[in-house]
Amino acid sequence: MIDSAAAVARCQELVDLARARGADAADAACRAGASESVSVRLGELEEVERSESEEISLRVFVGRRSSSIQTSDFAPEGLAILAERAVEMARLAPEDPYGGLAPEDRLFTGEAPDLELLDPDDPSPEELRATALAAEDAARAVNGVTNSNGGSAGASRSVFGLATSNGFARGYASGSHTLSASVVAGEGGGMETDYAYRTQRFRSDLPGAEEIGREAGERAVRKTGSTSMPSRKMPVVFEPRVGNGVLGHLLAAMSGPAIARKSSFLIGREDEQLFDSAIRVREEPFRTRGLRSRHFDGEGVPCSERLLVEDGKIGGWLTNVASANQLDLDLTGHAGRGGGGAPGVSASNIVLDPGTVSVEELIADIEDGLYVTGLFGQGVNLVTGDYSRGASGFRIRGGEIAGPVSEITIAGTLPEMFRALTPANDLELQRGIDVPTFRIDGMAVAGE
Repeated sequence: MIDSAAAVARCQELVDLARARGADAADAACRAGASESVSVRLGELEEVERSESEEISLRVFVGRRSSSIQTSDFAPEGLAILAERAVEMARLAPEDPYGGLAPEDRLFTGEAPDLELLDPDDPSPEELRATALAAEDAARAVNGVTNSNGGSAGASRSVFGLATSNGFARGYASGSHTLSASVVAGEGGGMETDYAYRTQRFRSDLPGAEEIGREAGERAVRKTGSTSMPSRKMPVVFEPRVGNGVLGHLLAAMSGPAIARKSSFLIGREDEQLFDSAIRVREEPFRTRGLRSRHFDGEGVPCSERLLVEDGKIGGWLTNVASANQLDLDLTGHAGRGGGGAPGVSASNIVLDPGTVSVEELIADIEDGLYVTGLFGQGVNLVTGDYSRGASGFRIRGGEIAGPVSEITIAGTLPEMFRALTPANDLELQRGIDVPTFRIDGMAVAGE
């Protein structure tokens, strides 16, 4: 696999080729990656998978017309053909009044301290297999577990390079390590399955295999004997690993492209207090070993720490060049680069600040409620803010977690949910979007 310096050099070469063939401006993004994973089931090796990929995308501008094209052919003649085709396509494209490169004075030019995104520890397939087996063995050892979906361990490395015709040329390397286990508890029609999964930049930051396995087994066993529950409005408590999805809906609605398309329920609510005044949502792009850490975005614009929600109010939209131009806003360093096409919008590490009460105190006054541990379906409308998803978890009775429940639906609207959100104090930084356990009163629960 190429390194980040080689990725940047390839990007610069492709940009130069496009300019030589008549492009007024161009940028190129290169991604390369290698991953290896080992899966086991019932104590036996099931799959060893290794993959490598390299791809480069080119975006060219001829006047106000643009095109994007992508290839995995890094040969010099292949890149030359790619550049020529991209320029020809751009000349035939309709004019776009908003597209373009980030202005030169807005490009990242500063120092880039090491964010520790790449672990030098590169485990062998034998080590991955031993770790996966240990996780599955620990899960299967939990009393009540009756079958296994398997355990897996993996490691990956990637590089990203970006070059633009107005002077930006930078890249970086990153990696991650994963560990998971999934098992079945119960028999016959009462079988339930659950899992535990972690991803970290450094292998040493992962929980032990036994801890992952035990968590998977205990979660599956706790779900056995689940029933439905009566339909009514009640408090709903989200555990962190599903609650971060609610924050994800907020980020999607704050994206500049959604605002420009008028497809966000947040339009017109810029000055409205959407959350309780104590709620604060932070973005931390420079967190050491963060899963979404970065110094610059997919258009070369520097990232910055910022408050996305402060005093209960949102702090503005997340923009790339096209949406900033269309909305007449500043660039915020949120351009996201996928495989090809124009950049989208993506955030870095996001955190909902914890509250002041424990989880036990958060639910202590709930006479009848729901503690959600699983969500299903895609019933979220970001245009209207309507929210409806299948859920499973546990009933809360008399301020305590009671029996497991499933085959239920929870519903509300995102603005109402935001206003009623109360966080606990159990925040842990484990994912790209991290939240503590939180409670939302007055949600509609549909069961039996």
